[in-house]
Amino acid sequence: MLKVERLTKTYRTAGGPLTVLHEVSFELAAGASVAIVGPSGSGKTTLLGLCAGLDRPTSGTVSVAGEAIGEMDEDARALVRNAHVGFVFQNFQLIPTLTALENVLVPVELAGDSSREAEARALLARVGLGERCEHYPVQLSGGEQQRVALARAFMNRPKILFCDEPTGNLDGDTAALMVELIFNLNRERGTTLVLVTHDLELAKKCARVIRLKGGAVISDETV
Repeated sequence: MLKVERLTKTYRTAGGPLTVLHEVSFELAAGASVAIVGPSGSGKTTLLGLCAGLDRPTSGTVSVAGEAIGEMDEDARALVRNAHVGFVFQNFQLIPTLTALENVLVPVELAGDSSREAEARALLARVGLGERCEHYPVQLSGGEQQRVALARAFMNRPKILFCDEPTGNLDGDTAALMVELIFNLNRERGTTLVLVTHDLELAKKCARVIRLKGGAVISDETV
């Protein structure tokens, strides 16, 4: 489902080139789960963005569901993302002028499909927000907004779900509920899961843990 080979990302800075990811390689089968952990600045979020096609590598290759995305332009990568990928961000990334229901429908409407409102409502009900469909983000708590984001991520029936610190802005009880929802939905739908987190207890819920330090893999273990 995901194949990463010698992935490197270097940025140009005033002080010279800065390599934040250095020759990272791993593969992930369909339905598998992996946590990517490491200290701040270790390259976790950069790796996630490259795997999801949100950015292009300096060198190396990324394949998602058999499609090599590293050399694609932004429009082509966007098509692959919408066909195969779901994404949950730490800061929710909801559109403030849209209701919860409208936010969940965004991925399918971008794909030209406006016929799946019932499915969107069912997903919101699945994450405990069936009565909040017409509420705007400002009317929802942080945990509720993150649950809307999770429903949106599953709306395009992704083959692979990327989560970037999905509990980072949530309190303990709300974070625990979010984790339960992520893993339950993942199991129900057979989705591959790639999770970036600082939380080692959360990481251990995945079948595999990859540790980064200084932009390189220092361990890759089955839990």
